[in-house]
Amino acid sequence: MKSIDTLRFGGQDVLPLIEGGKGVSVSTGVSAGHWAAAGGIGTISAVNADSYDQDGKPVPQIYHGRTRRERQQELIRYAIDGGIAQAKIAHDISGGKGRINVNILWEMGGAEEVITGILEGAPGLVHGLTCGAGMPYRLSDIAVRFGIPYYPIISSGRAFNALWRRAYSKAPELLGGVVYEDPWRAGGHNGLSNTENPLSPEDPYPRVLELRRVMRNYGLDETPIIMAGGVWHLEEWQDWIGNPELGPIAFQFGTRPLLTQESPIPDAWKRRLLTMKKGDVYLNRFSPTGFYSSAVKNSFLNDLRARSERQVPYSQEAGDGYEASYGVGARKREVFVPAADRPRIAEWEAAGFTEALRTPDDTLVFVTPESSREILADQTACMGCLSQCRFSNWMQREPYTTGQKADPRSFCIQKTLQTISHIPPGADEDVVMDHNLMFGGTNAWRFGTDPFYANGFVPTVGQLVERILTGR
Repeated sequence: MKSIDTLRFGGQDVLPLIEGGKGVSVSTGVSAGHWAAAGGIGTISAVNADSYDQDGKPVPQIYHGRTRRERQQELIRYAIDGGIAQAKIAHDISGGKGRINVNILWEMGGAEEVITGILEGAPGLVHGLTCGAGMPYRLSDIAVRFGIPYYPIISSGRAFNALWRRAYSKAPELLGGVVYEDPWRAGGHNGLSNTENPLSPEDPYPRVLELRRVMRNYGLDETPIIMAGGVWHLEEWQDWIGNPELGPIAFQFGTRPLLTQESPIPDAWKRRLLTMKKGDVYLNRFSPTGFYSSAVKNSFLNDLRARSERQVPYSQEAGDGYEASYGVGARKREVFVPAADRPRIAEWEAAGFTEALRTPDDTLVFVTPESSREILADQTACMGCLSQCRFSNWMQREPYTTGQKADPRSFCIQKTLQTISHIPPGADEDVVMDHNLMFGGTNAWRFGTDPFYANGFVPTVGQLVERILTGR
């Protein structure tokens, strides 16, 4: 195994090992602080992070606003307070070692307000900004305002080229590194383009080499590239370490830090990770963001997949292949469906899927009455957690709607991620895990085969970092 040399990030020499940011209340100040204390870069998620009351208990994120816009303002306030609280925790735990970054999603609701509020409220405690989920052109402007490095998350050299030409060339001195997030292997939301096949993963080496070529065109020979997605044992990446063709390389770990003693995820989630098999992670496109996302197969994803399969096209008028009349909703408003689909509809209704919901693509999906009530209630309760949401048809700028029908084939991502990270008292943890979104990288199955985790061993963050450094 080649030795791992330190790299300079945020004005300090640290291990080129980075904790990946992981959504709602999962990358916390505790996990980030311990990762930094081990000599690397810890990452706090600024996506609706927890804040605490005087007794140290998480403040429930309850919304009182009558409109979506009012509720979004409440969400932004929760996110700022939580981000500040987590930055302080991380700073105290790290003891000045390593670096602490904050991760934001550009397409989350109020992203710029949230990160600005956190940096204003936690001066000197954050050493860098990482940002993906979209094209964060204004990330460099925020970095300049606060004088800290920025780390865009991209999935191709082409994406970085567009960001550089439009914005980042104006602030090259603060570009701390570029995160290449593998769109097939990373957990959570991924940057697959419409021209890339989700079922045919590409070798990351030529893609990262192309990214380095683009960066060298702009004089960024020594700016680190951070490989994210699919990294498990460093000995599997020896050809990347010290490779002059690639230049300085660091490695980001998002999935492995889930299974540590400091990880805030519920015990049932940790148990599930230890029992996963290859193929248990599903790259799907049900997310209300419109992006592909990588999550653990469970009843939640199975229901979404089955919901989309119970789908037929419809028309407001008869003709052109739409001959069969069908009544939708409580008032049984007449629409027309292909006659060939009528027997399938009858089968679904006989099985209890009696409610037909319209989609933006002029199709009907069939769900149970209970599921229909839940979908409609979740759409009504939207709090604007995304800049735009296909599930609720929210858009955070006037007129505050996408102008499209809300899409019942998707789901409220804020609700399910809050539920899985904050299991209600008295609830069955395993049931909650099975019925909510559980993000994970495609390598998550390796927890069950890696001897490091034999007999259900759950390491501390420090022990995990030590193990990673061995390369094994």
